[in-house]
Amino acid sequence: MNIGITFDLKDDYAKDGYTEEEIAEFDRPETIEAIEYALHSLGHSTERIGTSRALAMRLSKDDRWDLVFNSAEGMYGFGRQALAPALLDAYEVPYIFADPLCLAVTLHKATAKRIVRDSGIRTPDFAVVETIADVEKIVLPFPLFVKPVAEGTSKGISAAAKIHDRRELQSRCEILLSRYRQPVLVEIYLPGREFTVGVLGTGSAAYVLGTMEIILKDGPDPGIYSYDNKKHFDERVAPRLVDDATSRAAADIALAAWKCLGARDGGRIDVRCDDAGEVNFIEANPLAGMHPRDSDLPLIARMTGVSYASLIERIVASASTRSPR
Repeated sequence: MNIGITFDLKDDYAKDGYTEEEIAEFDRPETIEAIEYALHSLGHSTERIGTSRALAMRLSKDDRWDLVFNSAEGMYGFGRQALAPALLDAYEVPYIFADPLCLAVTLHKATAKRIVRDSGIRTPDFAVVETIADVEKIVLPFPLFVKPVAEGTSKGISAAAKIHDRRELQSRCEILLSRYRQPVLVEIYLPGREFTVGVLGTGSAAYVLGTMEIILKDGPDPGIYSYDNKKHFDERVAPRLVDDATSRAAADIALAAWKCLGARDGGRIDVRCDDAGEVNFIEANPLAGMHPRDSDLPLIARMTGVSYASLIERIVASASTRSPR
């Protein structure tokens, strides 16, 4: 097939003056190169499209592809990840990964939690702070955990995310509301083991690739998978592939959430245990990073003996079931 690739490159936004944190979710050139190399090794041709804006221009000029490998994150609004898929749907071009509904729902973490909770999947109780006055309405027991409602790569998460009293809650919500200009998710803090579960496939064909436990070394943000800990992953995180009773429960919840949210082809579900050892859904990542060395989904694949090219092959095979070809 001739496969187009949509993406946002860190370098392009850095040249325009965006900060390192603002562009943390975007791709490095080597990620796109690795995707291209894998697709070429599988016999496909590729064409770089770029951002959602570039995609809109290309579609308006009647450019088409057999399939589009979508990695475009977007920059603004709750629908930023949904923009490229929505454009591709409008022009009936098949693409890899989740559709606009799934991407919009999962980017807004509170909405995703409401949906999985209504489906009977365990998730910690939560509240959403849209204005600072909402803090007074929160009746959840401390300690709490706070983060921006629609960011990835642990943006806005540090040691200060764990909240012990109402004064801390007020102060931290004020900071996050001002800095990220979006609501704040406040949920009961879970002190137990943390996992990220790699999932491949769509609907009834979806399956768990592997479950990776996040084990944090000693560092400035102890016990919290923070933005800074992710940034220094090699020095501060000791991930391990696990297969025990708790990790199998994590895999079950992750797969149920994946299907419930309508995720497709490949991605990750993050879960964490409460003080009783019960696994809880935290958030979904249906547009997971694909850096061959640093991203969690390729890392899980590598731990399970699946090469990067084979991972891409499985993802393309899943998406190809929706392609006319």
